[in-house]
Amino acid sequence: MIDVLYFAWVRERIGVPREQVSTDAATVAELVEELRAREERYALAFSDLKALRVAVDQDLTDFDAPLKGAREVAFFPPMTGG
Repeated sequence: MIDVLYFAWVRERIGVPREQVSTDAATVAELVEELRAREERYALAFSDLKALRVAVDQDLTDFDAPLKGAREVAFFPPMTGG
């Protein structure tokens, strides 16, 4: 099981702030594909990966990051300064 967290508009599209996911995904990208296949709200939230950032165990990373041993994956839009 892995904790998956959603922030900002990602959370709004999916409808939950976090969930536990049972996955065999080896990378973040594979996890995203599993989530996309669940239902349309996930497909919409993950339709443009360029509009998303990801962190594994609170470390900012890329979608090709391995998930082995990871406890948490978070998805959020890019940060903007101001």
